[in-house]
Amino acid sequence: MAYDLSGKRIAVLAADGVEQVELTEPTRAARDAGAVVELISLQAGSIQGVRGIEKGETFRVDRTVSDVSVDEYDALILPGGVKNPDKLRMDEAAVSLVRSFFEQGKPVASICHGPWVLVEADVVRGRTLTSYPSIRTDIRNAGGNWVDEEVHVDHGLVTSRKPDDLEAFNAKMLEEFAEGVHAGQRSSVTEAVGATSSGR
Repeated sequence: MAYDLSGKRIAVLAADGVEQVELTEPTRAARDAGAVVELISLQAGSIQGVRGIEKGETFRVDRTVSDVSVDEYDALILPGGVKNPDKLRMDEAAVSLVRSFFEQGKPVASICHGPWVLVEADVVRGRTLTSYPSIRTDIRNAGGNWVDEEVHVDHGLVTSRKPDDLEAFNAKMLEEFAEGVHAGQRSSVTEAVGATSSGR
């Protein structure tokens, strides 16, 4: 089924070390569906992509995390790679931006090591998701339920394991982005905050 994302603005949050195909393919899919897609990063200029352990292409950054607001976007894409999410989760503004998408119930699509940033934002508690297998313990320790699936959807959160899953990932991403705000996204953050404040 074809989904129409005309009029929607999508943020792709990435840094140096992003797995190239996990950046380019979801971006292309969203643009082909009619969305405006912007690459957001920690600094202006460009970021370095990778193909596995090999250096890939560079990609021009449209805007920096310090210059954007969640209110400007309808959905978020978090590509993987190892170095990329590790950089993002160390940046307070980037983590805050990611958390804001959940607080507003906006759909988020994250693949491979991308969910590392979700763990840092404390938005996986009580959620079911997948990822690159090596970070499954991080997800479980953050209160999430990890599953080994090609793609998994949980109230507007779309996750996949690796580049081989991109076809399924993109299809579900477009579906969730087209649906728009999901109440389940917002409630998951509320529950996480409640659990933290009560000391559970």
